[in-house]
Amino acid sequence: MPDKLYRFQEWYIPEGMMPGIKRYVDEGILPGGFLTRVFENDFVGALGRADKENLRNIQAYAAYLYNEAPAPCWGSKKAVETWIALKKYLAAKRKI
Repeated sequence: MPDKLYRFQEWYIPEGMMPGIKRYVDEGILPGGFLTRVFENDFVGALGRADKENLRNIQAYAAYLYNEAPAPCWGSKKAVETWIALKKYLAAKRKI
């Protein structure tokens, strides 16, 4: 997964959003409201929480999910809940 800016055609995910995406994908740490709705595939909810830059570039988030994000980590509220539970379980297992 890229640590820096993700581009798709003329759209991009702002660089400042990538750390939240990376924490969620790698560690299961729930991001803020906008990104949570993106991962839940709730783009209507995401649009209501987007700032101007994210609103202009919303297509890049859809492209990122489809092309880069692990399929089990996105798609519905249940998928997000399951992903977070899985990452917590794996982190706890590593501590044993």
